[in-house]
Amino acid sequence: MRHFGAPPAGTGPVSAAGGGPPAGWHAHHDVVGGEEPLQLRLDLGGESLPLVTTLRTPGADFELAAGFLLAEGIVSRREEILGLRYCRDVPAEERFNVVLARLAASARIPDRDGLHRFTATAACGVCGKGQLTSLAERGCAPVVDDVRVPASVLTTLPARLRARQPLFERTGGVHAAGLFSPAGELLAAREDIGRHNALDKLFGWALLEGHIPLSGMVAFVSGRAGYELLQKSVVAGVPVFGAVSAPSSLAIDVARDFGITLAAFVRDGRLSVYAGAERVIDDLAGVG
Repeated sequence: MRHFGAPPAGTGPVSAAGGGPPAGWHAHHDVVGGEEPLQLRLDLGGESLPLVTTLRTPGADFELAAGFLLAEGIVSRREEILGLRYCRDVPAEERFNVVLARLAASARIPDRDGLHRFTATAACGVCGKGQLTSLAERGCAPVVDDVRVPASVLTTLPARLRARQPLFERTGGVHAAGLFSPAGELLAAREDIGRHNALDKLFGWALLEGHIPLSGMVAFVSGRAGYELLQKSVVAGVPVFGAVSAPSSLAIDVARDFGITLAAFVRDGRLSVYAGAERVIDDLAGVG
């Protein structure tokens, strides 16, 4: 790596003599976020059929798979996932990039034509149904939850989540999602190069641990609040969702239609509440 300008902390200038970089350049080692494909396959009576391929940061792959299956309405309970394992009938170098899911008969397994509707990128994580597909048509009901969270607690969540982001600390290039109690206790956090993957990993953990629906909980993300993140939160039953950055118009619509409290621009001791303000205890001056 070649760095222009002042060297990073702890890195001194390197002389151009002996094949080093030209004067004014500084050489140092840099750690970057991992990005590799992950394919999720379904075990259908001994036949393995691909469902989706995404680009993700390796780690918590089974949670990512479980979170995707939950978000897409394929499963709704831990008991519907009979098994998750890495696929053995692929080349050795690909083995840890292919996950095979065995599901119960009660799972809503797509037909063969439906298996071709899933697409994924690092930007949007694992996306299934189109953004404008109605959640109501999928049988999703509004979140009913009387939890209340102090605004002063919500403003502490960015720092609490940041303290549990070791990959970001090393790379500066991955997203994070955290699950908090109403008192601000961090229950779990996951990181990934894709913001949607990070949330799928978090909700996949909750599903596998038997915590779905996430009643009385707060989900918080390190970036913006987009439609897909709110859609996943509706399915997971999260009553309060917070984000460091901005919300999208569709995210606000989903939050209002499905009873989720949406707080965004949560930083510098302030926040703006776009939906469900009745769940936020106003103990701060100047809440937006």
